[in-house]
Amino acid sequence: MDLGWLSGLAYGDTGWGDELLRGALLTLSISGCSYLLGLILGLIGAAAKSSRSRFARTLAWFYTTIVRAVPELLLILLIYYTSTSALRQVIVGLGIAQDFEVNGFVAACLSLGFVQGAYSTEVFRGAISAVARGQREAAAALGLSRRHTWWLVIFPQMLQRALPGLGNLWLVVLKESALISVVGFSELLFTAKMAGGASHNYLFFFLTVAIAYLVLSVASARIFEVIERHIGRHERAQG
Repeated sequence: MDLGWLSGLAYGDTGWGDELLRGALLTLSISGCSYLLGLILGLIGAAAKSSRSRFARTLAWFYTTIVRAVPELLLILLIYYTSTSALRQVIVGLGIAQDFEVNGFVAACLSLGFVQGAYSTEVFRGAISAVARGQREAAAALGLSRRHTWWLVIFPQMLQRALPGLGNLWLVVLKESALISVVGFSELLFTAKMAGGASHNYLFFFLTVAIAYLVLSVASARIFEVIERHIGRHERAQG
């Protein structure tokens, strides 16, 4: 059996193994940073939706509605290019620098993180709603302020209830990182496309990338399952 096509995964000048590995690491880096940014935006959005301020609730509603209604690829393209242009104009306008170029990695994380933030908002909002109202009443009876009630009572319980949804969001952002390839960023899928074009063996390299995403997704799901079981045992032990 001729397995010469496996030479495409060799390292160095004879193959694309090192480039694919760098692309995989870059994919994980983009996914991780975007995920963290999405969690921050999600917490802010959930707090806004749960606040007494009508303006904050309206702003959060527009944010989540627009992101979930507009195709994600279009949003990523808009944010990727408009954020870089806006930051450049601000930096140059303030006289901080004569010219300014936004790092492609930062732009990619901002784009994916902004989209993820809308979905994280809904996950956190649902988890906050699942916390029994009696918990808030008990905290008020103990004389806790709203800030202490949030951090000491609501947040820990909310985080436990949100964990399954947050695990799903990680898998989503891991796969959505491939959308960054449309702007020419050398993550895993774009690297596979370059390798396929150079070797005229698109099927092999795209299948290799598909397997890589499968392995990453299964490993990630396993990690979240372990975390959920650990937290579940801790809660049962307390009960």
